[in-house]
Amino acid sequence: MKAEIIAVGSELLTPDRLDTNSLFLTAELNKLGIEVTRKCVVGDKREDVREAFAHGLSRSDVTISTGGLGPTEDDLTREVVADLLGRKLESNLAVLHGIEQRFQKIGRKMVDINARQAMVPEGATVLENSRGTAPGLWMESEGRVVILLPGPPIEMQTMFARQVAERLVKRAGDVRQITRELRVAGMPESDVDQRIAPIYTKYDGVNTTILAAPGEIQIHLRAWSADRAATDKILDEMVERITLALGENIFTHQAQTLEFVVADALTLNRATISTAESCTGGLLAERLTRVPGSSNYFLGGVVSYSNTLKSAWVDVPAAMIESHGAVSAEVAQALADGIRRRTGSTLGIGITGVAGPGGGTPEKPVGLVHIALAGGKAPIERGMNFPGDRDRVRWQATQTALDMLRRYFIYAGGKHSGAKS
Repeated sequence: MKAEIIAVGSELLTPDRLDTNSLFLTAELNKLGIEVTRKCVVGDKREDVREAFAHGLSRSDVTISTGGLGPTEDDLTREVVADLLGRKLESNLAVLHGIEQRFQKIGRKMVDINARQAMVPEGATVLENSRGTAPGLWMESEGRVVILLPGPPIEMQTMFARQVAERLVKRAGDVRQITRELRVAGMPESDVDQRIAPIYTKYDGVNTTILAAPGEIQIHLRAWSADRAATDKILDEMVERITLALGENIFTHQAQTLEFVVADALTLNRATISTAESCTGGLLAERLTRVPGSSNYFLGGVVSYSNTLKSAWVDVPAAMIESHGAVSAEVAQALADGIRRRTGSTLGIGITGVAGPGGGTPEKPVGLVHIALAGGKAPIERGMNFPGDRDRVRWQATQTALDMLRRYFIYAGGKHSGAKS
């Protein structure tokens, strides 16, 4: 089955509000074996909403919308769809009574405008909204399905799970989407594609997507099939060949973030970590502690932004800062070694750099970051020039630091090196 999603609401066409509903719906529809072929966002204009639904009904088995079911004059979805299908809108007394009761429970009197939400097209099935006042609607026309859901995510998600999914699965058939996802660190997108294109281009029935994100590359393999066993075999073969091509650069086969992979490595190797950060402002420590149970391996960290505190808190020699500058390999190494010794952790990470937008020089431009990992021997250090704005530089710096930590266990022969199959 093919589906398309329509997000209705003029606010979604501004920079103030993001359409996250379509991401949820895409994932859920794919699980049911329904392929999403199109998405669109339309404002609260009658002609635009009508055009979007007309196109959906003409080409897709399922057209599912979010938004435009509220009580105000610009909530047009139910009216436009009823008119498009040639159906009258009628007040549903059961729905109206439910809305009235919901207002009573919160100690408010329902105003007349809310009665619009009880208007239901002829032949429509009402989808109960346990989280709000706007009911959803299920309609069928010439073998096609139209589903109208409310815009607030909690209302929409609950309604889909309780009212829609079971109805759709009966129509979806046996075809399902079968997927694999690999994530890569330490390689640019072009290098990844150069290595694996000779592999994935040989598999006609599998859609391969390579996505670049700050500090990592994601490889998505997707196939639609009714034969799960045969498709699993093909995808597993592709994963095995891609893994051989990319080696240790793959940090997960399970769509995990790098901090979760590192958490596994630290836990299995019974290692502890501490951090001394300058330009990243504590972002590395924040990412390490996102993982439940991080107190088992993260001892603590400091944000030593000023040169004075680099010396006072982490024992970086003032003479070193004077001679090499705060943004240098030497200072990064001293930060890593100093925080390790101060906390007694197995490993220490030091980060110093120029995140921007100002502060750069020809010798030390914006984006230059030095990252060091100390583990008892001479600290490992990398100097990187990251592109992008301040947030992007800071994120990529922490991503590189986490990847250095992951690779440490590979080179040290640890029990766990990251990627899981």
